[in-house]
Amino acid sequence: MERKKVYLLLTDTGTMFTRMVKLYTKKPYNHASIVFDENFNEVYSFGRKRPRNPFIGGFVNEDVRQGLFKNARCAIYSFDVSEIQINRMKSFIYKIEMEKHLYRYNLIGLITFIINKPYQRKHAFFCSEFVAQVLNEGGISQIHKPISLVSPNDLRNMKNLRLEFEGQLADLLENDASNQVYPIIY
Repeated sequence: MERKKVYLLLTDTGTMFTRMVKLYTKKPYNHASIVFDENFNEVYSFGRKRPRNPFIGGFVNEDVRQGLFKNARCAIYSFDVSEIQINRMKSFIYKIEMEKHLYRYNLIGLITFIINKPYQRKHAFFCSEFVAQVLNEGGISQIHKPISLVSPNDLRNMKNLRLEFEGQLADLLENDASNQVYPIIY
């Protein structure tokens, strides 16, 4: 059975909101996304719908070539999955995408995360909570804690991840005619 790569993109955009989160977590990355292609066109998460307002958020298909990502520091991890696992994860994401008007960014969940109390809201996620749920839907996650308490650092510590790149995301982006991203392998 052929295996395919899926990527975890962990970022630190350096915004005021993310600096506040970083003061609490003391970890290098505070945003998580899941990526289904090596060109980084299929990048999904829960985050800002409007770059200048951290409080208006929800499901997003992120464009890593502009906005807050242009100056982001990142770590990109890959892991192998089967076609069945990819289909399960994408099916979950596409269902949310079709109903994205029902979904919100889980600000309350961030508060309960801080006080270490699991609290899962219907139709609401914060970024790492969403990514963890996608991984669960694909039968991949080995994180043994409630989804609502999963941080980007927890995702980073999963088994079978390979670090593909760490540094400025802009350094990874190629400015060729196809506008593709090419992961740099250590």
